[in-house]
Amino acid sequence: MHILIATDAWLPQVNGVVQSLLNMSRAAEAHGATFTFITPQLFKTLPMPTYPDIRISLVTSGMIGKLIEKSGAEFIHIATEGPIGLATRRYCLKSKRPYTTSYHTRFPEYIAARAPFPMNWTYALLRRFHNGGIGTFVSTMSVENELKARGFNRIMRWSRGVDRSLFHPRPGVPKSTKPIFLYVGRVAVEKNIEAFLKLDLPGTKIVVGDGPARKTLEAQYGNAKFLGVKSGEDLAQIYASADVFCFPSRTDTFGIVLLEALASGLPVAAFPVPGPLDVIGGTNAGYLSENLQEACLKALQIPRQFALDLANTYTWDNSARQFLDNLQNARRSGTLALPAAPVETVSG
Repeated sequence: MHILIATDAWLPQVNGVVQSLLNMSRAAEAHGATFTFITPQLFKTLPMPTYPDIRISLVTSGMIGKLIEKSGAEFIHIATEGPIGLATRRYCLKSKRPYTTSYHTRFPEYIAARAPFPMNWTYALLRRFHNGGIGTFVSTMSVENELKARGFNRIMRWSRGVDRSLFHPRPGVPKSTKPIFLYVGRVAVEKNIEAFLKLDLPGTKIVVGDGPARKTLEAQYGNAKFLGVKSGEDLAQIYASADVFCFPSRTDTFGIVLLEALASGLPVAAFPVPGPLDVIGGTNAGYLSENLQEACLKALQIPRQFALDLANTYTWDNSARQFLDNLQNARRSGTLALPAAPVETVSG
């Protein structure tokens, strides 16, 4: 299988989309798959307003078409709804080439957190984008049910994995004042980090990551430690030094950091929303509550082995198999669909 993946999210960005594509493709190569990536590295880019770490590609469907034809790929997968994703979709529809998509980010909720833009409008645009393909990959049952209720179709499940050779408990790791409550991820308003930072908790709060809200939050919450972006062994050591992983986001579709924390032996504290509900709900590996302080304190009492047991059920090999199976099933059962007119289903 030769698969072309078009994505607006790529290195040097550090986020769940990039990590999902990199780790899945590496694991899929063991099953005979090869990949061509169309990424912002191939085009001129401009910094995104208010978020310069994200680059906006200056690209046309004609430019994308030449890359697709040159690649000779059998399957086309569009990972994001940005300029590269839009241009790839336009080319596929014009040339009647089937394609699949994945839904990584709850953009309507992200946008609503920054500006008074009706979520129904954003969902209508996303529905039109995804329903033109032969399959839309989502990470969890909660997201699948939500999108089906909003008129999305041809939905297929694609879960995630974790590298347990990197993320695992490390006895004897130096620790700050105990207990340690940890957040890892982008430092931006849509991640709801302030809900974590304002909690009255014992010990130490640590924030790993960077983003447009970091300076403001760092100045406002001087009792927390902001360590910036960490990766590899440095990040794994930080996970291993903590006692509870706090995940305050209400907008993530999954949260790979949840798996990294679990594999490091950290119970999770989070709100009972999609992502945490799908990964942690119904298990003993964390505590979900609308009272995040209660969740953090309850999670502190959970044995670390429960987190490790849950992490063992997630592998990148399984994720890759699921991705490849989805491509084959979508090709067998689907035909290229012209975008349907927006429909009103669920209010925002």
